[in-house]
Amino acid sequence: MIQKLIKGSRLLIFHTNICSIHSHSLSTLTPNKYHKKPPLKFSQKLRDRDREPIPFVADVKGLKDPTEALSLFEDYHERGFKHHYPSYSSLVYKLARSRRFEAIDAILGHLQDRNIRCGETLFVALIQHYGKAHLVSKAVELFHRMPSFNCFRSLQSFNVLLNTLVDCGHFSEACETFQQAHEMGFRPNSVSYNIMIKGWIKKGGWENACNLFDEMLERRVQPSVVTYNSFLGVLCRKGEMDTALSLFDNMNQKGHHPNAVTYALLMEGLCFVGKYKEAKKLMFDMEFHGCKPQPLNYGVLMTHLGKMGNIDEAESLINEMKKRRLRADVVTYNILVNYLCKEGRVGDAYKILIKMRVGGCNPNAATYRMMVDGFCNEGDFDGAMKVLNAMLMSGHCPRLQTFVCLVVGLLKGENSDYACFVLEEMEKRQMKVDAETWKILVMDACGPDGEIGSHINELISSH
Repeated sequence: MIQKLIKGSRLLIFHTNICSIHSHSLSTLTPNKYHKKPPLKFSQKLRDRDREPIPFVADVKGLKDPTEALSLFEDYHERGFKHHYPSYSSLVYKLARSRRFEAIDAILGHLQDRNIRCGETLFVALIQHYGKAHLVSKAVELFHRMPSFNCFRSLQSFNVLLNTLVDCGHFSEACETFQQAHEMGFRPNSVSYNIMIKGWIKKGGWENACNLFDEMLERRVQPSVVTYNSFLGVLCRKGEMDTALSLFDNMNQKGHHPNAVTYALLMEGLCFVGKYKEAKKLMFDMEFHGCKPQPLNYGVLMTHLGKMGNIDEAESLINEMKKRRLRADVVTYNILVNYLCKEGRVGDAYKILIKMRVGGCNPNAATYRMMVDGFCNEGDFDGAMKVLNAMLMSGHCPRLQTFVCLVVGLLKGENSDYACFVLEEMEKRQMKVDAETWKILVMDACGPDGEIGSHINELISSH
């Protein structure tokens, strides 16, 4: 099937080359005067130069608490400031990041009632946030509501919705949406096909993914490096390195230059079959061929070393990155934090967290979650609360399991004040556990003596 995939792409490459030659010949015959952009009018230049930042937008960016952002929005309104689209969009972005979706619904209602024209980027971001929160029905509903906000839907928003459906496991709905693309006025591009190929591969539908590739060629949609990476990823994860390397060679021959992700997949495959030295050597090969190694490539090596228990050697790779003037990103640091926490070295993981912040690399939600979970697993709930506070201050949100683990640990340590604080933060984010499960968890935390068992019903009823 792979050979068929490689062979089938020849016609497409030939067609693309002919088209590019034809368009180039036309451009060389076109007089230069038609390539010049018309000069900007003086009044337009003046408007661009004198354009000042919107006060509310500038102020809301500095706020971390979404509640404060809502209050600021109301304060500006009471002072006579007329909010337009930039104000609404900046507020929505702030709320979406904290998953305050009920407030967002109200703001969208205001936008619709006032007939304020909205940009597509706002809805694209919202669909993505709904997807992260697994609110798929809201993402689909919003996509279909976009025209009612005087917003034109492009292929970008269609692809974002398609990707949300695939990533959230609604693959049958994704297939149905993909089939309806032409009815909606969209012509699927390589991004659309790549999303669906990713979905089929995720479901183990290798043949279906290959059929989609053939469909791309039939419809003259040129495969991208991402397309090839999808197939290489499957082969490398299975350890079928001979086939993967063969596809890699053919990819190069057909003019599709591999990127850092391509090499990372091959490195991951080599590590999987126990060829760590060959994987590390591949970084020098990629640089020789003009593809600069990225943190992603080092991350593959660090992950392998972490699995093997060689965490200190994995950390040394960060120093190697510095020598190459390559800055470690948050994902790279997270690999270290993850394996240190798994080894019970939460103190060392916390040092990495501090090192990140001092070095100007901001921890993300995953960093904080691993740290909070790590402290909880070690029974250090004071440390967990310290990290949780930093996490909340940064605008990130823990998982439901993390919240529950914290509350149980705090109750077990007879720290009901902190437990109530955590419950309130859960309530703000509309994260709830059913009463029966919650009661079982708290009873377990109280122990057989039931020292604080009298407070259980009170906690459940109040939250």
